[in-house]
Parts: sequence; C-alpha cells; structure tokens
Amino acid sequence: MALIYHMVLVTRWQSWPSETPYLPAEYDNDGFVHCTAGDALMLKVANHFYTTVPGDFGLLVIDTERLTSPLKWESPTPGDTLAPLFPHIYGPINHDAIVAVRSMRRTPDGQFIEIGG
Repeated sequence: MALIYHMVLVTRWQSWPSETPYLPAEYDNDGFVHCTAGDALMLKVANHFYTTVPGDFGLLVIDTERLTSPLKWESPTPGDTLAPLFPHIYGPINHDAIVAVRSMRRTPDGQFIEIGG
C-alpha cells in the first residue's frame, strides 16, 4: 500500500457530502489535486504555502492503489529534474481511497510543526 497526503481545510472536509468524491476548491483552476508523500515533505510544503492561510488543516491519507482517478508523479515546475516529484490526482478522490484523516498542529503565527495521528 502506497500512501500519499492531500492537505485540506477542516471546515471544507467536514462539510463535504460523504457520498460525493472529494475535490478541493482549487481543482477547477489547477486541473488536478495536489498531494505529497511523507510527513517531513508535507510540513515543508505547508510552511511554504499555507502559513498565512487561517483555519485548521488536516491531511487526507490516500491509498494510491484504491484511487479511481488517474495519479501521476510530476515535477512541481516543468523541466525541473532536481526537485522531488509530487503526486497529482487527475480527478476526484473517491472516499474509499481515504484510509485516514490526520491532524496538523500549528503555532500561533501559523507555522506547521507537527502531523498528528
């Protein structure tokens, strides 16, 4: 089982209908669902992009073998061969592929410091 993460605002995730495959708000603009693999890289990405975004965040833990939408591992910048590849899901996330939801802990100034169970 290969696991990847997708970071979500807790309020959006909790209000999403359980019978509807999940799509983030950015999907229409980006054309795919941004994901990452591993706690250390997830914290690095969160602190690079989301420290000024208010709210509580969580992580959808996704079993790649259960996904029904296509998954591609791609460079964050086209042509960049030095950066790590990131998993991108080209379609909605089916609920049975989500095997857990983990918490993310932040400092008062918005820094992400820990991923919970």
